[in-house]
Amino acid sequence: MDRLSNTVRPYAWGSTTAIPELLGTAPTGEPQAEMWMGAHPGAPSRLTRSTGADAASSGTGEQSLTDVIEADPERELGPAAVRAFGPRLPFLLKLLAAGAPLSLQVHPDLAQAQQGYADEERRGVPVDAPHRTYKDANHKPELICALTPFDGLCGFRRPAEAADLIAALGVDSLKPYVDLLSARPEDGALREVLTAILTADPDEMAHTVAEAAEAAGRLGGAHAPYAQIAHHYPGDPGVIAAMLLNYVQLQPGEAMFLGAGVPHAYLGGLGVEIMANSDNVLRCGLTPKHIDVPELLRIVRFEATEPGILRPEAAPTGEELYETPVDEFRLSRYVLPAGGAPVDLTAATPQILLCTAGAPRAGDTGLAPGESVFVPADETVEVAGTGTLFRATVVV
Repeated sequence: MDRLSNTVRPYAWGSTTAIPELLGTAPTGEPQAEMWMGAHPGAPSRLTRSTGADAASSGTGEQSLTDVIEADPERELGPAAVRAFGPRLPFLLKLLAAGAPLSLQVHPDLAQAQQGYADEERRGVPVDAPHRTYKDANHKPELICALTPFDGLCGFRRPAEAADLIAALGVDSLKPYVDLLSARPEDGALREVLTAILTADPDEMAHTVAEAAEAAGRLGGAHAPYAQIAHHYPGDPGVIAAMLLNYVQLQPGEAMFLGAGVPHAYLGGLGVEIMANSDNVLRCGLTPKHIDVPELLRIVRFEATEPGILRPEAAPTGEELYETPVDEFRLSRYVLPAGGAPVDLTAATPQILLCTAGAPRAGDTGLAPGESVFVPADETVEVAGTGTLFRATVVV
């Protein structure tokens, strides 16, 4: 197995303290938003491994996990994973530390991603163009598991509930939205109101958002999160769009799965996130980036849902599994007690093990919070000691 060296991404919304506190390092004063573990080309993990067949005589050097997998995908990933997902690691594991809200967004399903990517390729839209919507042809289901109290938005509220929340603000320019939400069938109401919000005159919407933010701050309670969102994104139409969504508070150990077409946003907290290896994001607001309104409206699932909070299912082996309906990733947790017997995690699939508490061992490798290892397919690995480990792998 290989100890990983991982990149921390300094996105503006990142917390300045959460990841340093977990790692036991001094804050730099700059945001530290995400630590990536995996083989994503944007910031692949690095490892040091012998570069020749005879480890005793060969040199060693730091390599990216991407290069290691490309050199021998069947050895690293296992034949079953290569058959299922191709010669690449199909998931990306992250530590995510939100100090401010992330963009309000949705992800396409696999067919939509393939269609959208092919269309933009035909039209010659550069992959790095700011107005490009589809960066690849893959879907991007994701799961966030809270390490601290974690706030977010997930899925549409019942239109009547959204109408009540918005009406209580007492903002005249929002009354047409309240009327639509109160009178139309659910899917039509949600579609019409989100469309109206995203296509409104920017100056008029900025004024509406300012009035709504002032009222939300005055009212507090259920309205307080939207005043905080508006503080970070003054005048952004996403502040009003956010009121259409369920507000979710996760406690440590609880998780939330985000499937295709479900609008969502992370607002604050530290968590372990895992996702299919894709960059496809369609934004609804809370961002200065490009918003493709027609494509967004094609992708969004306009249906009210309950925000499903996932709690891990415990097995006799000590594994606590976060069950999801996708195969590209499988996330579980081990809380290793003092004096407990070693646990065999040997598998025919690739694994990344991430420590989030204590001082467990993976084989002979001791891990501190925030440290991780890559375990190739079929490599023998036992974990022991005391602490918490997250295990990321695939379903084949």
